[in-house]
Order: sequence, then structure tokens, then C-alpha cells
Amino acid sequence: MFRVSDDEEREAQQALARLVLEPTFQETFNLAKGSIPARPDLDMSEFDSCAQQSLADFQRTAEEGGLVPSMAHGMAVRADVQGAIFDVVTNYFNDADMPAEEAAERLVSAAQAASF
Repeated sequence: MFRVSDDEEREAQQALARLVLEPTFQETFNLAKGSIPARPDLDMSEFDSCAQQSLADFQRTAEEGGLVPSMAHGMAVRADVQGAIFDVVTNYFNDADMPAEEAAERLVSAAQAASF
């Protein structure tokens, strides 16, 4: 959420955050999106077996301390490195003539850029 100084805007942000995390919204949104809810306390009986297993795996991994940052969500690498990696993957899948070895070399170069 953006930083705001107005009390009414801050209250509106808090109301939105509260509403988005309510069980009814989480269930409706995630069933439509095909994702797992942010809340681990929801009844998952309406979700498909993949979502049920995904949430169980997520919870188990969290309990074991095995969660790692997500590159897809901008948590693991800088945006420029993420973009370079996504470009390589996109180009590889859209270019039937690109050898896998070339794509791998490009990925190495993109990953090495992350160390700077």
C-alpha cells in the first residue's frame, strides 16, 4: 500500500486490507484465480486436490523452516536480474532454433549479474 498522510485514506487502506483477508473473500478470490489462500485457517473442502496439497505442502515447509524467497514475486533477485532471466526463458520457449546449451549459458550470465 502507498504511504498516505491523511487519516481517512489510512483508515480506508486498513479497511481494504481487512476485507481482502476475510475468509469469504479469500475463498471466492482464490477459487476463481486457482491459487491457495493467504489464510491457512480456511476450509479447503471446496478447493481442488492440487490446491489442497499445495497448501499442505506450504504449511509443512513453513513449519520446517524451508520457505525461500520467490524470484517471481521480486523477493529473491533485483528486478533487472529477474527481467534478464525471464527474457532468456521467454526467448528459449519462443525460438525453436535456440539450443538448450545456449539458453543455459544465457541463464548463467543473467545469474552472475545478480552478484554485482
